[in-house]
Amino acid sequence: MQAIILAGGSGTRFWPLSRRRRPKQLLALEGKRSLLQETFDRLQPLIPAQSVWVCTTTMLAEEVRRQLPEVPPEQILLEPEGRNTAAAIGWSVRSMPPEAREGVVAVLPADHRMGDPGAFRGTLAQAASAVEERDLVMTLGIRPYRPETGYGYLELAQELDPSTGLSRVERFREKPDAATAQAFVDAGRYLWNGGIFVFRGTTLLDLMKEHLPELSEGLEEIARQPERLQELYPDLPSTSIDFGLMEKLDNLGTLPLDCGWSDLGSWEALAEILEVDGSGNGSVGDVLALETSDSLLVADSGTVVALGVEGLVVVKTEDAVLVIPKERSQEVRTIIAALRERGREELL
Repeated sequence: MQAIILAGGSGTRFWPLSRRRRPKQLLALEGKRSLLQETFDRLQPLIPAQSVWVCTTTMLAEEVRRQLPEVPPEQILLEPEGRNTAAAIGWSVRSMPPEAREGVVAVLPADHRMGDPGAFRGTLAQAASAVEERDLVMTLGIRPYRPETGYGYLELAQELDPSTGLSRVERFREKPDAATAQAFVDAGRYLWNGGIFVFRGTTLLDLMKEHLPELSEGLEEIARQPERLQELYPDLPSTSIDFGLMEKLDNLGTLPLDCGWSDLGSWEALAEILEVDGSGNGSVGDVLALETSDSLLVADSGTVVALGVEGLVVVKTEDAVLVIPKERSQEVRTIIAALRERGREELL
């Protein structure tokens, strides 16, 4: 099995710690290894380093190579320009030698957290078996434990294997409102869309030829003239793999992923997985919390001291300080937009 780690990213959700040149996947948010390194680590030994491919950007190339010296340099693929996930995945598969893309390929984001790497590998191996034995394209979903409005959902059709929970996907459901999310949880036949896919590489390319012909032809043109990558790649259609391909398939299967998954989509999501003190405070770096509760304190440089506050996220870096109510931490992008409007590019 080959693995493609998608490691682009714009560095907005964890501002001011994350920046354009240091997006979330390059940060060590829980321990000493970055999210990218932990993504690589949890594949071992199921998928060895020589079978790992990383799709990233020219801007991040040096740091990705530094963090993953085990990955062969020629398998760290640099997009000239971001063209969304369908192009990134298709180009990565097409860049593999023929014998590699004829086998099973797993695609996973670089910035997710798995609390139980062993359980993740077990489910990934089951998905690979489903691809080989049942000729399915697979996606991994997460059993919803709350009515989450920030994720897309997979609606399940018939169960194919009760012993593993293997099911067909009936359809993708967009991010719901609160009432619909609660109905999904109550129904018991919906999973969060985890954005992790498993398929035969050649099958994916054939499906792209059928459903995304313009993208497919563009990828073949790049394969014929790799020296024109910088010129041709920016002209590829920009669409997500979900919308452009996966939602159109009749043979899409899924397995539930039960391994402490989080997409770490906000500071509040990080607070949920960190150990907390007796007052419910999570911390990273040199911090002191006095008469403070239910807060997240992060010191990337210097020290953060909080007194008499509740429900805040406070993040200090060398050049910026963020103070925001924890329940509004999804709104960091509003801050990014305001900084951009004011021409504060040095903070982005």
